[in-house]
Amino acid sequence: MLPRLLLGPHRLLLGDSLAASAAPLPRRRALAGRRAMSTSAFASASAVPAPAPGPRRPLRGVVFDMDGTLTVPVIDFPAMYREVLGGDAAYAAARAAGRGAVDILHCIEDWAPDKQRHAYEVIARFEREGLDRLQIMPGASELCGFLDAKQIRRGLITRNVKDAVDLFHQRFGMTFTPALSREFRPCKPDPAPLLHICSTWNIPPHEVIMVGDSLKDDVVCGKRAGAFTCLLDETGRYGPHDSLPEQVKPDFKMSSLTEVFTVLEEHFDLAPVPAESRI
Repeated sequence: MLPRLLLGPHRLLLGDSLAASAAPLPRRRALAGRRAMSTSAFASASAVPAPAPGPRRPLRGVVFDMDGTLTVPVIDFPAMYREVLGGDAAYAAARAAGRGAVDILHCIEDWAPDKQRHAYEVIARFEREGLDRLQIMPGASELCGFLDAKQIRRGLITRNVKDAVDLFHQRFGMTFTPALSREFRPCKPDPAPLLHICSTWNIPPHEVIMVGDSLKDDVVCGKRAGAFTCLLDETGRYGPHDSLPEQVKPDFKMSSLTEVFTVLEEHFDLAPVPAESRI
């Protein structure tokens, strides 16, 4: 199954958090690079016959989410949210306020210190229990090997704790640099983590792609930073690509990590990172 692609030029989701973030790379530069993208490169994969290939944009870095992207989802998030928020009614209210999604870190950030500390203890307990069942996502190891062979940088941004990232590196023998956990503030969907990685790599955001399974966190983070975005939707929970709101619509939507190979090879010029940019 080929990924379904976004028609038309890229669009950025601009918000107060972007203005507040200290962007180490000029947003104007990212915007200019994205506006120059030929619309022919984003014709729908379902079109028959397929359009002629358009000019490829350079891509020198891939940034991944962890839970649900590089690893198989194992945490019972609804149960965790209910316990943190105080029951079914509070959970339902939070879902309604978030239009079906719950940003638990945002929900508790203004709580009193004692109440917030207890909430983090509950979250940490669910995360520790999930670590015992940690499994790598099918295709993740092969994709990382492909990126390494092409000398494409790879990083990681997760709202999980650093201990989970360290265990992931140790258990599966793959290292992502930088690998930012929720100790890095502000968290996704703020673009700051992705802009930090781009700055560390000395690569502009419009030469980086963000891959994740969350529209509200991963895709919004990538779009606000000025990067390309890939949504991993294994179960089809987000529905057809064309039905997604424009402000959160990713450039690519796929059902497995193995489809990333097609996206990278067909739509990008995989340019090795110059020696002076490598760590």
